[in-house]
Amino acid sequence: MRASSRARWHVAADAIDLLRREPGITRAELAQRLGIGSGSATEVVARLRESRLVSEVPAPVSGRGRPTTVLTAHASGPLVVAADLRHGDWRCAVAGLDGRLATVARGRHGSREPAAVIAALRGAVEAVARSHPGRVRAVSVAAAGTVRDGGLVQAAGLRWGPVDLGELALDGAALLLLGNDATLAGVAEARTGAAAATRSALHLMVEVGIGGALIVDGRPLPGATGAAGEFGHLPLGDPALRCPCGARGCWDLEVDGRALARRLGAPPPTDPRGYARAVLAATDAASRQAVTGVVTALAGGIAGLVNAHDPQVVTLGGLAGPLRAAAPAAFDAAYVDGLMTFRKDEPPPVLTALHGADGALHGAAAVGLDLISTPAALAAWAMEEEHS
Repeated sequence: MRASSRARWHVAADAIDLLRREPGITRAELAQRLGIGSGSATEVVARLRESRLVSEVPAPVSGRGRPTTVLTAHASGPLVVAADLRHGDWRCAVAGLDGRLATVARGRHGSREPAAVIAALRGAVEAVARSHPGRVRAVSVAAAGTVRDGGLVQAAGLRWGPVDLGELALDGAALLLLGNDATLAGVAEARTGAAAATRSALHLMVEVGIGGALIVDGRPLPGATGAAGEFGHLPLGDPALRCPCGARGCWDLEVDGRALARRLGAPPPTDPRGYARAVLAATDAASRQAVTGVVTALAGGIAGLVNAHDPQVVTLGGLAGPLRAAAPAAFDAAYVDGLMTFRKDEPPPVLTALHGADGALHGAAAVGLDLISTPAALAAWAMEEEHS
């Protein structure tokens, strides 16, 4: 690719990034954000339209004035398949270059055997590819487990050790990406959610255990092998308890449905997430006391992470938000009490995640779109379109 062509596709990639961050952006706004003239913006948009990467459609009517158009992903443009592999179920969605998600399939684990789960999800991914021939450029999977060096090495909630998810890759041009679900939910909050206006955010998600990520400039800090963010395995719990991960005293065991069951004298639940939701809905004194204990453990650990990472904001996903809402006074007291003195007057705000249960899907789509909208990837798509 010649230098002039590379420069043009760099500007085009910046335009696609803006399209994702500011849905419904106009051509004039695009020129202003990119710092280019109207003629250059017209040339960039024309090239993107000719390559079936973007379209211009009429803007929603908003009073009197001259009609305008907004940019959107082309109806025949490249796609990312995003999948969310959770402890009890899975979901599959598709996203175009504007990042808008459409869920296309979902299912519960009839069996927790890895082969059965992967086969079901593979069937959903293949169905998307058949429905959109030649358009799926990446499959991006959010997994409720530890991801290291691009592979799933442990999913304690599913009782899985290392599992090869390579079967989810499609034949042909599509690439396979894999990330931890809590980490990817944090990416979604930092890009387009509750932490979008900040540079540094700590995201925490409670499902079966607790995980998360420190996100800086919209990207997670991955650690040496990509396995950073396993906050649930900090030794903030009872050292007499052995976690399914193999360690003792994990924070995981203090903040989810298993912790609630233990406080209520009940056997370990087969569905900790569903059990937690049931206890949160209960009004008896024992359930309220159990919730308060778990919320205190959650808030104290968050304070420790704030002391360690110094984020501008903390976002809570999964069950973390409902837990906090069930005992807000206990949460606030334990959070402030756990902070270093110099932080207590202005502690980082703790916000509920905006993407809710879809956070991991949005994050998976975001990192997949990062990959398929680089200057080189856009140029390759355009070349294929030119010769098709």
